Amino acid sequence: MRCGFCLPVCPTFKETGIEAESPRGRISLMKAAVDGIMEPGISFEDQMNHCLGCRACEPACPADVKYGQLIEQARDAVETHTKQHRWWIRGVRKMVFKELFPSQQKMRLLGSGMHFYKKSGLQSVVRKTGVVGLFSKQLSDMEKILPDASGKGITQLLGTFIPAKGEKIATVGMFRGCLMDVMFTQTNIKTVKLLSEAGFDVVIPETQNCCGALHAHSGESDQAKMLAKNNIRAFQEAGVDFIVSNAGGCGAILVEYDHLLHDEPEWKEAADWFAKRVKDISTILVEKGRPLQFADSESATTSTRVTYQDSCHLRNVMKGSNPSRQLLKEVGNVTFVEMKDAGSCCGSAGIYNVTQPEMANQILEGKMVNVNATEASYLVTSNPGCLLQMKLGIDKHGQKGKMEAVHIADFLYDRVVKH
Repeated sequence: MRCGFCLPVCPTFKETGIEAESPRGRISLMKAAVDGIMEPGISFEDQMNHCLGCRACEPACPADVKYGQLIEQARDAVETHTKQHRWWIRGVRKMVFKELFPSQQKMRLLGSGMHFYKKSGLQSVVRKTGVVGLFSKQLSDMEKILPDASGKGITQLLGTFIPAKGEKIATVGMFRGCLMDVMFTQTNIKTVKLLSEAGFDVVIPETQNCCGALHAHSGESDQAKMLAKNNIRAFQEAGVDFIVSNAGGCGAILVEYDHLLHDEPEWKEAADWFAKRVKDISTILVEKGRPLQFADSESATTSTRVTYQDSCHLRNVMKGSNPSRQLLKEVGNVTFVEMKDAGSCCGSAGIYNVTQPEMANQILEGKMVNVNATEASYLVTSNPGCLLQMKLGIDKHGQKGKMEAVHIADFLYDRVVKH
C-alpha cells in the first residue's frame, strides 16, 4: 500500500516531514532490503530503531497493514543476520533480556536496590555531590521522577488469591508485569482491589513472568516466545475466565501471543485461548464488572479538572480508549477535559525515551503544549511508561504541585466506595 494515510498520524514523520521517517517509508526500506536493492546497514538499522512502535498507523490504514508486526520482524532480522554488537553490549543485552527481566526474583532485588537508593538518603547525596551529572542529561532527568520502588511484589503483599466483594461475577487472572510489580507495586495492589470491588475473584499465578514486549521490540523474538509460552501455561493452569493487564504496553503483546507463536502449530490452540481472554483493567470493569460507586467529596466546592493521555498500545492495538474515559466521567466532583491529540504518542515508547532521547523530548514538548492547555489538576494514563514520561513533562514545565500524573487504577481506587 502506498496511499499515505499513515503519514499524518506518524509521530516521527510529523516531527521531521521526511518520507523515510514514516510507516510507508520504512516499509519501502524493508522491501528494498528483502529484494536486494539496498544493503541493510547502519542507516537502515537507525531508521528501524527511530520508529516508536506506537502503531498509530494501523487504525489509519484502509488495508489493515500490520505494521507493528513488520517492524518487529525487521528488527529481529537485523539482530539475527547483520548486527555485530561489541562485547560489552552483548553482555548488557544478555543480562537484561535473558537474566534480569525473565526472573521475578531478580526484579525484586532491583526494586529493593531502588527503594534503598530513595529512602536511605543516598539519592540526596548523589544529587548534592553532582554524581548524577555524570549520567546523560536524559537519565539525569529521568532520575528525578523515579517512582517509589519495592522489593516485595504483589503476591508477597496480598497473596495469590483475592476473593470478590459480594456476589462473584467471574475469575480473572492478574498479569502483574515485571517492572510494574516492583516499580508500581501499589498500582498493582489497587488494580486487584478494584477488580475485587467490581465482583471478580482475582488469581495471581506465581509462575508468570515478563510479557516479552521489550524482547519482541528489540529483536529478541526467541526469548519473547519463551516468555509467552510460560505465561500461557501459568494462566491456563489457573483456569481463569479473563486475563487482566493494567499496562498498555504489556497488554498489546499479550493480545498478540497468537501471532507471536503463529509459526509453532503445537501452540496455536493455547495461544488463541490466551489472546482472546486478555482485557485492560478499564475495559473489563466497564464491560464485565459490577458498576463501581464513587464517593462525592462533600468538602469540594468546585469540581476537579481531569484529562487523559492515551496509551498508544491500549488505543491502537487493544482498542481500549473509551472505557477509561467512561470511568473517569463517572467519578464525583470531576470535570473531564478532553486533551487535543490525546491519542498521539508522548514519546515514551518503552525505552525509546532513553535510546532516542532527542526525538522523544521533541515529541514530549509538543505533547505538553496540549497537556498544559487543559489546565487539569490530574493527568491520567493507563501505562507505566506514559506515566513516567508525563511526570517528566510536568517537571520540565514547572507544573509540579499544580498538576499530577497518575495511573487510572490509582485515581479510581482512591475515590471508589469500598465495601
